[in-house]
Order: sequence, then structure tokens, then C-alpha cells
Amino acid sequence: MDKLQNALMEPKERHQVYRVQGQEALRLTIKQGECIEITSPDRQQGCEILLIPESILPTCFTEHPTAPASRARAQLAQQSTSAQQLSTQLSSWGITDAHLESAYCFDANELPNMIFDQATALIVLCCGENMPVDEQQPVTELYVKHGSSDRNNDLPAPLAEVKNEYRVPRCNAVSYQVKAGEWIQIIDVEGRQCSDFVALDYQALQQGKEIILDEVGTRSDTGRSTPLPGIYSKFTDPYQQNMMELVQDTVGRHDTFMYACNAKFYEESGYFGHANCTDNINRVLKPFGVKSRFGWPAINFFFNTVASQCGAIGFAEPYSRAGDYVLVRASRDMLCVSTACPDDIDPSNGWNPTDIHIRIYGAEHDFPRAIGYRLTPEELPRMTKQTGFHPSTSQLTKQFTEYRGYWVASEYDNWGAKAEYLACRERVAMIDLSPLRKLEIRGPDAEDFLQLALTRNVRRVSVGEIVYSAMCHETGGMIDDGTLFRLGEQTFRWVCGDSYGAIWLRELAEKRGFNVSIQESTDQIHNVAVQGPRSRELLQKLIWTRESQIDFVDLKWFHFLIGRLGGPDGIPLMVSRTGYTGELGFEVWCHPDHATKVWDAIWQAGQAFDIAPLGFDALDMLRIEAGLIFAEHEFCPETNPFEAGIGFTTPLKTQQEDFIGRAAIEQQSPASRKKLVGLRLESNDLVHHGDQVFNGRYPVGLVTSSMVSPLLKGQLAMCRVSPAFSEVGTELEIGQLDGQQKRIKAIVTGLPFYDPERTKVRS
Repeated sequence: MDKLQNALMEPKERHQVYRVQGQEALRLTIKQGECIEITSPDRQQGCEILLIPESILPTCFTEHPTAPASRARAQLAQQSTSAQQLSTQLSSWGITDAHLESAYCFDANELPNMIFDQATALIVLCCGENMPVDEQQPVTELYVKHGSSDRNNDLPAPLAEVKNEYRVPRCNAVSYQVKAGEWIQIIDVEGRQCSDFVALDYQALQQGKEIILDEVGTRSDTGRSTPLPGIYSKFTDPYQQNMMELVQDTVGRHDTFMYACNAKFYEESGYFGHANCTDNINRVLKPFGVKSRFGWPAINFFFNTVASQCGAIGFAEPYSRAGDYVLVRASRDMLCVSTACPDDIDPSNGWNPTDIHIRIYGAEHDFPRAIGYRLTPEELPRMTKQTGFHPSTSQLTKQFTEYRGYWVASEYDNWGAKAEYLACRERVAMIDLSPLRKLEIRGPDAEDFLQLALTRNVRRVSVGEIVYSAMCHETGGMIDDGTLFRLGEQTFRWVCGDSYGAIWLRELAEKRGFNVSIQESTDQIHNVAVQGPRSRELLQKLIWTRESQIDFVDLKWFHFLIGRLGGPDGIPLMVSRTGYTGELGFEVWCHPDHATKVWDAIWQAGQAFDIAPLGFDALDMLRIEAGLIFAEHEFCPETNPFEAGIGFTTPLKTQQEDFIGRAAIEQQSPASRKKLVGLRLESNDLVHHGDQVFNGRYPVGLVTSSMVSPLLKGQLAMCRVSPAFSEVGTELEIGQLDGQQKRIKAIVTGLPFYDPERTKVRS
């Protein structure tokens, strides 16, 4: 162990960390003297390891017996998407069934740390069977740290076979050519390093014309007047014809078109003769006959632009980490230049210019659109995924938006938000809600633990019942809200909005010494909501239950059952009487491999009821009318459940036991709490989240959400307001144009706006 620790802590050594998603595998080339450390974030996931050649044994394997890779074999034996993907992956590496016989199998509590005395190929298998909806043992992720002295080990694994690649040394630039359809991956090698990007139409250049990637054309085409944090999805030439498009971005903050740094910038800062990107660009373009420029308009990838409301531009240290990248696709043949910016006189490169790396992939490859996000600042970026229902929903619309790491439909072609909303209120509609996070919480202390972690009295929840609750931190502010399913006496499923909840719950359990397992199963359970007054009639035709389960038609509000689609041999399902619309409704939960069949069955049966698909734009209208809250609108970590309008989830009088945040909430005087109220507006001028609400000259509240109601005939808003102005009938004003120049009259009402007694959802 001392040898391993010394190897991992050697300051000259470079480390690359890889995430191995559940039911996937990782292949690494290991050189002599290198080390590997494998960890399980939830401490529940084991692994199986193959070594090629098999005679190579790292230090910790000398007394560890081999065994057939049972988890991998079980996954491969299934008729499932994950089995097909794993089989294809292993075949591409030359791995056969005979190799699986020689696997080293490790449980979660014995994951290996290894030093290799000889070179080898290492296969890490994070495998297992698909998890049925009524079980709680998902295959979760592993982290693999590869310690190496190899300079190229600081790069992420290629996305596919690399056609060409170029290293841009610090303070330099490199030119390269790409063909139409090819992919350009620009990688920040060590983190916090900016890279200017310039491109010219190569065919036009051959004819003596310099047609460049143009900032004015791009801004005009995208309707933006100034550079923004983030990045455009498409980039055009001066004639607003597309030159390239963004496909993947792990960072999310860039500058879109300012001048690349030039001599003037450094001279005015007192640094005469300082290397600069403009001179570097001029130098590498000169052999192609491109005229030198005083300043090059460039996309500055990874540069952290700060744009004020009045348009003033500033900058701060980049957000990018080692290995972060952008992936763009060329729409035409281009001559490109990428720089590794030399600016070391301010935070724009973290005060320390480093390298940039470029990889070119052939046009034959196909990469999904994805945006990176991180649950914690230190972890590897997670990329946007498609839900199991995407093959079905993408046949109905091209309007998708990113939500919580997944692509979801914002509205559907040939329907639109208003028609979808009306279908839900009057008939039946269905919506993909798979981005909801599912956490499996089980163990001998599960009930005691959840009694502390959630505001609701968990002890009163029966098996088969669901309860809505808040989850708070010590200040009383809300971390998240969600629904808790009780699957057994000490087995629960927490369905919430944010994966960070799993991290917070694990930290709480460890800190307080609870014997409980917390695993995320989001990748194993996807769900579609079927909502509307005819939803029961529709699903009654499809849901089959065993004699030991309640009949579907008898399922009560906030209860669930385990059933199958169509009959005793149909697809396994969990069905809950829950929703986010204020209408009678249900959610159908299944494995992603079954999602398209489930969607198609409901869709076909729904034609008799004039069913409509429901996008997130229409869902937002429905939930506002129903007075249902949404993260970063009605609540945030500085808002407690009472201020968020869900004080009923925090029964301080009847809930005698302690929960996280209780002390802080009790210290707050009830009379001083801001109130969540409804507003009816006396104008068709639209108001928005964040608009201030005034009584006279001074603000007394804030609009949290708003919508125009087709059925209630007017504009509605939810508002968090000072208690003195929360009484129904109080007249207030919403301020716009600095809050003073324009006022929109509003009257305080109760919530919900629609069906105040909630008779429809209970029907």
C-alpha cells in the first residue's frame, strides 16, 4: 500500500480520471509503473476486471482468484439495449467469452488499487442486469484514476477514431484544414486556458476571397447584439450562411466574438512586445496568402465573458477544467486556426497559459448534441442524455430543450403549448418526465434516516403510499422537493429534481452514522405522465395487476401499484396516481428499454380519447394554474417550505421528531414569513419571473412564475410577498422599466387558481 500511495502522490505524475457509467465498460492502455485506483461514489457498485495479456498481474492481484465475470455475463444474456451496446464494445476490443472466464471480480468494499510492473490493456466492467421497477439494486457508476508520467495522459479519451490531431503549445497558434461534415474537438488540456478560433471558407480562399466566420452575421442570425456567457449553436459567414455548428460543450461559458488579443491590448497595459493571439494567427495564416489584420474577430472558447445589463463587457477566470472541450461540426471546407492564448497579466487564463489540443474526427461519425453539467465542482462533466421515450417523442417534434441533463420536448409540432394545455384540461395528454431523479434508499435505518432528512412524518406512510415532502438544510432553506414512495418496511424510493440530493443524503447518513444504502436509479427507471379527466379511462384498458395488487381503477390519490402492460406477460410497470398538472392523472414507470413500447401503447390507445403529447411549455402553464411550485422559481436554498407555499409538508405541531432545518424554521416568527400568493393581473402586458411587485414606490415582493390562462381568461402570476400585503384582495403593482416607469396593476388571490379544492385531482 505504501508503494501505491507513493505512486499516486508523486507530484510529477499526471492523473486522468474516468467515469464508467452503469452497464458500461472502460478500456485503458497501462504502461510499466503506472497505477490505477477504482472507487464507487455510492460505495455499492462492484467491478470486474480483465487483463490482456492475462499473465500480467498487478501487485494487489497476486492472491486474488479469478472467476467468470458473472455481472457482465448476466447483462450480455439479456435482450436489452445495454447488452447490445456492451457486446459491440467488447467485440471492438477483441474480448471474447473466454476472456470473461478469466475476470477478477471485486465487490464494492474491496475495489482495487493497482500498480503495474509490466504493460497491459485493462478492461474495467461496471456491469449488471437491468433493474425491474419493483426492485432497488441499480447498476451505478465507478470512477477510475489512472496515474501516469505520460504527457498525453492529461487528455480525455477520444470520442471516436481520431483522423488528425494537433497540439497547440502555450502562447502559440496552429492552422489546420477540415472538410465539410468533419468534427473539431477543442480541448483545454490543463484547465482555465482560452483558445481563440478563426475559420475561413477554404474553397473561397482558393479563389482569392477571404470569407471568414463572422461575428455580425452570427449575431444577426441568432438575434443577439453583444457577446454572451455561453455559446451560439450555429456560426455563419457575413452572408448569414452557416459555416459550422456547436454539438457538444462541457463548460457552458465562453466569449462569442470579441477581438483576439492583440499588441494594442498589451501595450496599453504596459507590456510592449508581448506575444498575442492576433500576431500568432497572422503568422500561421500567412503561408495561405491570408492578409494580416490588426485584430481578428474570433470565438474565444473557454473565455469567461461577463456582460452587464447595459452591455459593458468584462471577464473573469475561466470555468473550464482539465479535459473540458467543445465539439463543433464544419458545414463546409474550412481553414481553421486555434490558439493557446498567451495572456498572463490577468485572470483570463488563470494567470498561467497552458496548452490546447485539437482532435479531428471523420464525417462518417455521429455524435449526439449534449451540454455538460457537474453535480460538484470537482467531478467530471456529465453530458446531456436522451430519455428512453426520445425515439417516440422525436417523431412528433423537433423542439427540444435541455432539462436536468436530459433532452425534453418543449412543445410538439402541429399542436403547440396552448393546444397541449387544453388537451390536458379537457381530455388526456402524456408527457415524458424521465429527468426526475430516482434514489433508492434502503437498509435497517432507512425509516429513521428519512425521518431526519425530510420534513414530512415518514413513519405515518404505509407500504404502497406516496407522500410529498421538502428536503431542507440546516438553515431551513429547501434543497429540493419530491415524492417518497414506500416500497417496503425499510425500502423507499425518493423521486426529486436534482441528483445532488443523493450526494447530500449520503453525506448526512455518514455524518450521523445511519446504516442505510442510497443509490441513484434514474438510468434504470424512466416515466411518462398520463394526465387529464379521461386518463383513468385510457389506462384502465392497458394496466394489468395480479390478485395480490389493487385493481387499477381503485388506485387512490398518492398511492402506487406494480403491474404489467396489457396482461400477465406484458412489460413490468409501476403506476402511481401522481402528477404535476392539477388534473386527475397517473405516472407510468418502466425500464428505458421498454419506454418506446410503453409510449406507443398509450399513444395508440389514446387515439380514441383524442390524446395529445404534452411539452414542458404547456406543463409550466398547467402547474402555475394549479399552484404547484418549481425549483429556482418558487423555492431555492434561501427559501423555507412555508415561504415556498408548501408549509403543509412541514407539520411542526404534529411532527414531534427533529428533522434537518427544523430549528432554523422554528426560530423564524410565523408572522414575519413572506407568503406565496396568487396575483390576477388587470393587463395583457406580460410579466415575468423576477419582476418586482410594488406597493407605492417601494417593492414588497417578487413574481416567481406567470402565465396567460386560456380557461381562466387572463394573466396569472405567483408571487412571494411581504406578509403585510398577502391578504386576498390587496391591490399591488408589478413594476417594469426599472420598476418605476411602467406599472401593471394586480390583485392578490389565493392559490391554486384552478380547482381551489383540488376536487379534480382527487376524483
